[in-house]
Amino acid sequence: MGQRPRGRRVPGRLTIGLYNSYDPRRLTEAHRRALARAAPLALAFDANLVAFGFPWDAAAGDLSTGRGGAKGGPLELSTPLDIARFVASTTSVGEGGDYFVRLAEDGRFQTFDLPRKGFPPQLGEVVLTTEHATGPKSTTPRDVAAALVAGRSQLLVFGLGPHGVPKDVHAMAARELDVTGRNLSFETATALGAVVAAIDAHRDAMSR
Repeated sequence: MGQRPRGRRVPGRLTIGLYNSYDPRRLTEAHRRALARAAPLALAFDANLVAFGFPWDAAAGDLSTGRGGAKGGPLELSTPLDIARFVASTTSVGEGGDYFVRLAEDGRFQTFDLPRKGFPPQLGEVVLTTEHATGPKSTTPRDVAAALVAGRSQLLVFGLGPHGVPKDVHAMAARELDVTGRNLSFETATALGAVVAAIDAHRDAMSR
């Protein structure tokens, strides 16, 4: 079996978007683990990573006081690399956060506030991952892969937390993706792996 090509180039860029539905005021272990788990997927499957609405100011406060498992550091998390290094210092997931640091060093991690009128257009077409994808917005991993190969960047939005994303976020999405095709709910880490790997398999086949 041949080795997987490294750094494959396709016209469209895939971005993993983590939408904070946990706690808007405190950066929890769940936030940090989600980032550390998504980073190796982004590295492995040629994707970028974006965090929406994560409370970095609260995390900076933890740095100054030593709370939340922080090991000390600057009082401001002013860059994506600062954030990645902070997360790496507070989790054992993803080779101790090393994959997250590598992703940030490559310029492939960004942060944004929660979207109010729409997601940043430079990230691509918005595809909401959900177990309730129905109607005209419903799409498949193959369709998302075809859009990437055709040169249309795609933003996969994953809601963190038991309640998913608010209704207004559903309205912002151009399409909705249920990777199971059976309306089955996955835990966040499982959903991340299943969705990204399924899209990449189709993209890989179409790019040969």
